[in-house]
Amino acid sequence: MQHLVKKTYLQSCKYLRTTLRDKLSQAKISGQLCLIALLFALAATSVILLFRLLLQWMTAYTQTQSLNTTEFIDDWRVLLPLFGAILIWLVAQMGSSRYKRMGIAYVMHRIKMHYGKIPLPSAPAQFFQALFALASNFSVGKEGPAIHLGAVSASYLAEKFNLPDNSVRIMCASGIAAGIAAIFNSPLAAVIFVFEVFLREYKVHYFFPIMISAICGALSSQLVFGNIHEYEHIGVLHIPLSQYPILAVCGIAIGFVAAIFNRTLLAVTDTGQRWPLIYRLGLAGIVTCIIGMLLPQALGSGELAIAASITEHPSMLLLFGLLVGKIIATVAALGLGIPGGIIGPLYGIGAVLGTLLAMLATSLFPDVAPYIGLYTIIGMSAMMGVCLNAPLAALVGMLELTNNASIILPSMVVVIPAFLISHQVLRTKSIFYRQMEIMGLDYKVSPIKLGLQKLGVRAIMDRRFVIVGHNDELLLEVLKRAEGRSVLSRDHQGNMQMLQLELQVSNEVSTLTRHPIQGVADTATLKEVYDILSRERRGEVFIYQNNISEIVGVISWASLQKQIRSGQV
Repeated sequence: MQHLVKKTYLQSCKYLRTTLRDKLSQAKISGQLCLIALLFALAATSVILLFRLLLQWMTAYTQTQSLNTTEFIDDWRVLLPLFGAILIWLVAQMGSSRYKRMGIAYVMHRIKMHYGKIPLPSAPAQFFQALFALASNFSVGKEGPAIHLGAVSASYLAEKFNLPDNSVRIMCASGIAAGIAAIFNSPLAAVIFVFEVFLREYKVHYFFPIMISAICGALSSQLVFGNIHEYEHIGVLHIPLSQYPILAVCGIAIGFVAAIFNRTLLAVTDTGQRWPLIYRLGLAGIVTCIIGMLLPQALGSGELAIAASITEHPSMLLLFGLLVGKIIATVAALGLGIPGGIIGPLYGIGAVLGTLLAMLATSLFPDVAPYIGLYTIIGMSAMMGVCLNAPLAALVGMLELTNNASIILPSMVVVIPAFLISHQVLRTKSIFYRQMEIMGLDYKVSPIKLGLQKLGVRAIMDRRFVIVGHNDELLLEVLKRAEGRSVLSRDHQGNMQMLQLELQVSNEVSTLTRHPIQGVADTATLKEVYDILSRERRGEVFIYQNNISEIVGVISWASLQKQIRSGQV
């Protein structure tokens, strides 16, 4: 009786796993996928919150709160970037050379080319290197490690649960959304950023898992750190329509600055790739130390630069120096390989630039003076949107961070000319895609293969098949009675063959033919099937579950072509 119960239990588990894989292989909205996304998002968010708590504890001792240059020069923290560079190098030496790549560009490459499967050993290096970089006041952001760690956590769990590859990509994107939402408390901006930067396509069945993960990340952040809108304290007033032409002119200026920043960062990144890691990190530490001695407000992710921008009556000379210093510190850190994100520094640069433009406009048009806070916020939104080629995510992100809807229309008026100047007139490329090219990472996928990646093989495989032995006479009889089923056989080496009857027109005699076929795992997508069959544009592949001897289906070139022509890929 006990044996029967155990057997029934195992059969039930197998049936549930098979049913789940069938569901997840479809490119459709799935309650099971949403539930899995929630569970994975909880795991990813836990890692991000641990990272934030450790960073908060470390920065309580390492981050300067003084904006006085004389005091900071005498402070031991002025040398922190050098110590941080050494620690980052030591962590890099401890890990395997196979897992040294990290950051947003690397995650984009893995999503495009490997369904978001990111090696787990890359996570500890990203965690500790980014922790040391942020704690030692390098000009990098927190969202970079959050994106990498969220993606790794979700994709690792998806692989451990043996989910179909098309679902692994969705889980990876969901982990990214959870990470961004947990850092900024901005769930909607996290969702849009994932679609605008990583997926670059809008599919309904992607939305719900990613939205659920973003909600999970935001709520977890609120439980631990409170429901904080980081830039709600910046004074923003409704701006009159008469000042919109001034905003448009400011947008043109921001477009030029964004183009200069992008090109400088990419040039330094390209040059730095040829240098040993220790030289790059050491130079980044030295440059950051020098900037810190002259302008301590330029250090860190961007909070000090934003604070300097919104203080009462900042001098234009200080703001101009801070703008140049913050750009140099950010280019030195990110271009020379310091791990971290770019959004935080862009917010700092944008805040200083927006305030500086507002003060310049005030000297010509005094009516602008009450709205300097709005210009500060708009500068932050425009710099992020233009530099990262993500204008919608930038607008929504600033809306959530300020908790003020009045910024939307003026921000759009600034972002549009800034984007056109930077990308159309000055031909500036997206930072992340250019970084992938510099690192030699492929990201281009043909539209047909991109569509095939969205469906798992279990979605269209033919389950009507039989496996037979080697007796030719018996095989002929089986084939005659197969009635449309695929007939498979193993040769003496254990390789699978497809058996078919071919009718000879001359003598009307049926001849048995055999041809070898390859197998793919049932977690694969139709793209892998296409890669195999498109070489000769005919034939079949068999689908196996768990191991190659457990065959569960067959896909032919004809059925694959039918799926392609249906327009569902």
